[in-house]
Amino acid sequence: MASSKMTLFMVILALSFSFLQTQARVLLSKPAPAGFPFPQTQSTVVPDPSPFFASNLLQTPLPTNSFFQNFVLNNGDVAEYFHPYSFRFSNSSLTLSYPTRIATSASVLQNFTADLSISATQNNQQQHQVVSSFSDLGVTLDIPSSNLRFFLVKGSPYLTCNVSNPTALSISTTHAITTLSPNTDRNKYTISLNNNQTWLLYSSSPIGLTNSNPSLITSDSFSGVIRVSLLPGSDFEEVLDQHSSSYPVSGEALFTEAFTLEYTWEKAGNEDLLMLAHPLHLQLLSVEDRNVTVLDQFKYRSIDGDLVGIIGDSWVLKTQPIPVTWHSINGIKDNASIPEIIAALSKDVQAITSTPISITASYFYGKLIAKAARLALIAEEVGSNDVIPTIKKFLEDAVEPWLSGTFAGNGFLYEGKWGGLVTKNGAVDKNADFGFGIYNDHHYHIGYFLYAISVVAKLDQAWGLKYKEQAYSLAGDFMNLNRQPDSSYPLLRNFDLYNLHSWAGGLTEFADGRDQESTSEAVNAYYSAALMGLAYGDTNLTATASLLAALEIQAAQKWWHVHQGDNMYEDVFSNANAITGVVWSNKRDTGLWFAPPESKEIRLGIQVLPISPITEVLFSNVSYVKELVEWTAPALTREGVTDAWRGFDYSLEGIYNKEDALPKIENLGGFDDGNSLTNLLWWIHSRG
Repeated sequence: MASSKMTLFMVILALSFSFLQTQARVLLSKPAPAGFPFPQTQSTVVPDPSPFFASNLLQTPLPTNSFFQNFVLNNGDVAEYFHPYSFRFSNSSLTLSYPTRIATSASVLQNFTADLSISATQNNQQQHQVVSSFSDLGVTLDIPSSNLRFFLVKGSPYLTCNVSNPTALSISTTHAITTLSPNTDRNKYTISLNNNQTWLLYSSSPIGLTNSNPSLITSDSFSGVIRVSLLPGSDFEEVLDQHSSSYPVSGEALFTEAFTLEYTWEKAGNEDLLMLAHPLHLQLLSVEDRNVTVLDQFKYRSIDGDLVGIIGDSWVLKTQPIPVTWHSINGIKDNASIPEIIAALSKDVQAITSTPISITASYFYGKLIAKAARLALIAEEVGSNDVIPTIKKFLEDAVEPWLSGTFAGNGFLYEGKWGGLVTKNGAVDKNADFGFGIYNDHHYHIGYFLYAISVVAKLDQAWGLKYKEQAYSLAGDFMNLNRQPDSSYPLLRNFDLYNLHSWAGGLTEFADGRDQESTSEAVNAYYSAALMGLAYGDTNLTATASLLAALEIQAAQKWWHVHQGDNMYEDVFSNANAITGVVWSNKRDTGLWFAPPESKEIRLGIQVLPISPITEVLFSNVSYVKELVEWTAPALTREGVTDAWRGFDYSLEGIYNKEDALPKIENLGGFDDGNSLTNLLWWIHSRG
């Protein structure tokens, strides 16, 4: 960036970039709306977004877990993966890579190779990219000093670049260019590289390209649209030719009806769009509801499995409904087991309600109150109503200070620079609350709070109404669907509407892109929001949250749950692993943030907790559950393994072998801080 804002403004004005023509860059935080239920703070730890976003966007909430997050952090020069390409910006150029997969028993990753880099030939003013707009499925980035605007839309087999004024271009590669062949009209070039890649370059008008040296192509002065695509096989060049003239500018994912998501793209050109679907898209794609054509053999590889060509300007994705229930889905199987549950319940209620809460960290506080809320619902189910008032009083006393802003040790505050909730501790320490102040793990933490709030609102409608505004504001931080600029929060902070699952990483730059470890806690977040809809009679909230929970579950089953023989991962990885640790947008890792790969019991547990009725849906594949438990079993004998983690393994065993699992659970000496003996007995006795 130029040091002078006025100089920058004049340069951009001269280049006719409409997104900043009449605007000066705004550096101030967006204030919370009048009457906002949480106090506002000026965070000292969040990065400044102003260098990377057009000034009109700085007055709107900004994404903090997005598919393009690396582009707007630090120097903005770390790659992000867009299916099927990875993109990296540096020195006023964009580099794209068609990454290859490298698999070992410990990980599957995609490497970045600078296959092609595009820049202006004469650019004496090096500038980084600026986001001029973004949508659910894409982002538009400008390099103001170069007249270049890139439309990066997830799932596009083409890179699209608009050159706004006559500009000479440079296209370089880390490989050697073996051939550069134009068609007769010079609006299509075939670029062959010595790594066996063939790239096709299309232009909206004739362009003169010259192979200046073995690794560089230069152009004459050009303005218009350029599209670049890797040719995945010689048989598919005609398909790419046919659809090269129409390109997506942006894309929205709309919640049109129950358990249905519709993609619609804004496009330029008259041909139907050619886009790419990952395996979960293909599983959910409703061909009958939209005039789309699936090109089964037109494929690109990706970290998420083969990407298949789809022709059509909109898609409809439908998932099977999931049950959102307060109590066990099919009920407790044997009434004779109820006294055992009630005996454990009495002890657990006494233990949790008789000791003041000393925890101030938002994650662990949330787990504790959600644990207590589970006891209230189990008490309802087994008819032990005498303990419910005690639990309700405990929950109200525990939750109210966080909602009223009177909790001395911490609390929720509104941060306006990016637009979202942070904790009091997280606003001044980026490591506090597991990075909640830099937008890590928001759906995890808040999901536990929503679970507790929903249960209290169910038990005490007057209390629920008193704190409804705060409850909805908490949910809105990661569940917002308001697309208006005056919204307090960005759209769906954590959920990636192309990948169809959440990311947890926040405002942190990672070489492997976005990440999520505990997909079960993500499921819990949307499930808890759906319960909140039930508590408040809000059918829209319940429907939307149920859809997101259903998608999160299917994504977990597709990419976190490792199945041998399904060709999702290479045999060297799938033969050694039954479940992943951290899923990254560019990597599958067996390690966890807090444990090594050999801690299989923790790897299993972090993808199971917290145990609630929705766990049954997440682990509905019984044959897979058996494989997972057997894979984990040897790790349970390692020195240092705690009963807290063993409990999750025994819980899954109870799905298919209740008789063996029950005594193991009864003999546990400790439990995860969000779990209890009551909860595990409820679970095991409600298995079929």
